[in-house]
Amino acid sequence: QVDLVESGGRLAQAGESLRLSCAASAHSLRTSIYGWFRQVPGMEREFVASIRWDDGGTEYSTAVQDRFTISMDSAKNTVYLQMNNLKPEDTGVYYCALDPTFYKYTDYQIPSSYIDWGQGTQVTVSS
Repeated sequence: QVDLVESGGRLAQAGESLRLSCAASAHSLRTSIYGWFRQVPGMEREFVASIRWDDGGTEYSTAVQDRFTISMDSAKNTVYLQMNNLKPEDTGVYYCALDPTFYKYTDYQIPSSYIDWGQGTQVTVSS
């Protein structure tokens, strides 16, 4: 099991930018895939973005595409989520997730595809 620690969440104004970080406790396998999800009370956890460790391939939800960018620093075992032009509907707890063995036929937009999860970091966007 890999421990994931998210950071960077805070209260922000609409239109601002934030960068979230997800630090992994162990070296990431080249077969790893990381995802960012968000959740608000009473709602299911929602896919935001994912990145494959071997080739840096990314995927985004339509809600954040063109505003958010997921990236990684292999030397630091850290994944980032750069969030620009924040909107109130981006409010939620943001979770980092990991599947250490990427499989191309798995749907990585669903939470159950991931093995390890962080505790989350709160992002609140006011209008």
